[in-house]
Amino acid sequence: MNYKYLLPLTFLFPVALFAQQQDSLNYTLPDIVISENRLEIPFSELSNSVEVITAKQIEAMPGQSLADILHYVSGVDVRQRGIHGVQADISIRGGTFDQTLILLNGVKLSDSQTGHHAFNLPVDMQNIERIEVLKGPGARVYGQNAFAGAINIVTKNPEQAFVNIELQGGQYQTGGLHISASVPKINFKQYFSFGKDFSQGYRYNTDYDINNAFYQTSFKYINTEISLIAGYTEREFGANGFYASPSFADQYEEIQTSLVSLELKHQTRKWTFKPRLYWRRNQDEYIFVRSNPSLYRNLHIGNTLGAEFHVNNQNKLGQSGLGAEWRHVQLQSNNLGNWSREEASLFAEHRFEYGRFDITPGILLSFFTDFGAYAFPGVDLGVDLFSGLRFFANAGQTYRVPTYTDLYYQDPANIGNPDLKPESAFTFEAGFKQQKGALRWQASYFQRDGKDLIDWTKEADTLAWQPRNFANIKSRGFDASLHIYFPLWLGMNSILQRFDISYIYMENEVLANEFLFSRYALENLRHQFIAGFEYKLLGKLVHRIQYRYTDRVELDNYTLLDTRLSYQTGGIRVFLEASNLLDTQYTETSLVPMPGRWIQLGLNFRINL
Repeated sequence: MNYKYLLPLTFLFPVALFAQQQDSLNYTLPDIVISENRLEIPFSELSNSVEVITAKQIEAMPGQSLADILHYVSGVDVRQRGIHGVQADISIRGGTFDQTLILLNGVKLSDSQTGHHAFNLPVDMQNIERIEVLKGPGARVYGQNAFAGAINIVTKNPEQAFVNIELQGGQYQTGGLHISASVPKINFKQYFSFGKDFSQGYRYNTDYDINNAFYQTSFKYINTEISLIAGYTEREFGANGFYASPSFADQYEEIQTSLVSLELKHQTRKWTFKPRLYWRRNQDEYIFVRSNPSLYRNLHIGNTLGAEFHVNNQNKLGQSGLGAEWRHVQLQSNNLGNWSREEASLFAEHRFEYGRFDITPGILLSFFTDFGAYAFPGVDLGVDLFSGLRFFANAGQTYRVPTYTDLYYQDPANIGNPDLKPESAFTFEAGFKQQKGALRWQASYFQRDGKDLIDWTKEADTLAWQPRNFANIKSRGFDASLHIYFPLWLGMNSILQRFDISYIYMENEVLANEFLFSRYALENLRHQFIAGFEYKLLGKLVHRIQYRYTDRVELDNYTLLDTRLSYQTGGIRVFLEASNLLDTQYTETSLVPMPGRWIQLGLNFRINL
C-alpha cells in the first residue's frame, strides 16, 4: 500500500480524537430502526456491521447515482463499466456481484439471469430516504444472494405536499431532469417521480440515456397500513469494451426493468403482521455490433413473482420473528433457453434480552425445485458494556444458487456449465461499536470460509471461459469506521458539519484451485481507505470533500478526490460538483478505463404546496 496518499488527511485525525475526548456530548443522534422484514431493531442495538446513509448525507455528497454514493461506504466495492450507474456491479467484503443482495423497501431485486442486473433501480437519488448496508452473512434474514451482504434502499414517503424540480448538466453533453411531487391527504400519501439522465459519453460509444419513473402510495387506517410501490427504469447505452475483450468497442445494450410491490402492515401493541406480493420483470437486449444487430444479438426476459408473510411478536423474552416466502422465477432467452423454478422458504428467529446481554438465534429453510433443500442457521450476540460501547458478534451459514447465465450461456468465448452446484460459506464476525452523542464508530474482524465458489475460469488463455465450482476460499479482514456529526457537539450553527473515515483490509487464501485464470472472484479489495469532510459557511454554503484510496488484487491501485459545493436559499439549491479532481487514470473492472476529471452543475427548485 502506498501510504503517501494518506498523508494529506492525517490533519483530520486530531479533530476526531479531540471530539471523542469531550465531556459535552449531551445530544444523541436519531436511532434509526432497521427493519429486516421480521425483527425491528434500533441501529445502536444491532449485532452486525451496518452502515446507514441518510437523505441529508446523499444531498451533500458528490455523485450522480446511487453507485457513486456507495463508493464511500467501507467494505463496499463498486465496479462500474459505465459512468453514473449505467452498469454497476456491487460487492461487499470480497464477495462477487452475484453474492450481494439488493433490496428496495425490503423487496428483493435479485435477477435469475445474472447479478449484473441487480442494480437496475427505478429510483433517483431524490427518492431515497436512506440506504442500509449490511456487511456480513444475510442468508438467515434475507435468503439466497445475501451471501456477503445486503443493501436495502428505503424510499421517501413524505408528510408534506411539494413539487421538486432538479436540472443538471456538465461535460460531454451530460444532462439530467428530475421531477418529483408529494400529495399527502391525512392518512393517504402519494409520491410521484420521473427522472431522465443522458450523456454523449467520455469516449467512443459510451453514450447513455436513462429514464426512471417511480410511484409510491400508502393508506393508513387505525392500526393497518397498505403500501404500494411501482417503478420502471429504461437504460440504453454504448458498451465499449464492457463485455468480452476490451477491443470490442461497438457493443450496445438496452435494459428495461419493472417492479410492483403491494404490502399490508397490521400492528398491535405486541404483534406485527406484514404480508407482501411483488412482481419484477427485466428485459435485456445485448447487441455485439451496434450498427449491425443481426450479426450477434441476445434477448433475455426474466420474470419473478413473489409472496411473503412476516410476523413479529414482542414478548417478555424479547422479539420473535416468523415467516414464509414463495417465489416463481422464469426466464425466456434466445441464448439461455426457457427455464423456470419455484423457491420456497420458512424462517424463524428470536431475540432474547437479559439486561445488557442479547442473543438472536435463527434459521432459514429453503427449497429449490432444481437444487433441492438447504438449511441455514445463524446467531447474533451483543453485550452493552458502558457509555454506549457495545461488543457484538455474529456467525452464520450462507449460500447462492447459480444464475441461468452461469448454467447455460453460450458464445464463442464463453460456455455455461449445467453441472454447477450452489456455493456456500460459513461467516464469523466480532467487534466493538459505540454511539454516543455526535460520535459513532465501529471496528470488527471478519472471516468467511467459502466452499464450491463459482466463477468463470479457464486453464489457458487460448481456451473459452466456463463457470466452475473452482475453489474453496478463506477470506479474512479488518473493517473500521468513525463518524462525527459536529452540530450535536458544537451547536447547530457549527461551521464544521461531518467527518467520516473508514478503512478495510482483506486477504483471500485460495484452497484447491487448479485454474490459472479467474474472471471475478479473485479481484477483491485488499486495502480501501475512505475519508470525507463537510463544513458550512454563512449557514447556506455547504462544501464536502471525499477522498478514496482503492487497492484491488490483480488491478492497479488508485486515488480519487471528489467534491461538491452547494448553496441553499429558501426553496432553491445550486450545486457544483467535480469528480476525480486529480484526473487519475484507473479501471474498476474488465479493463474499461474510467473517466478523468468531470464537472457537473445543478439547480434544484422546491415549491411547498
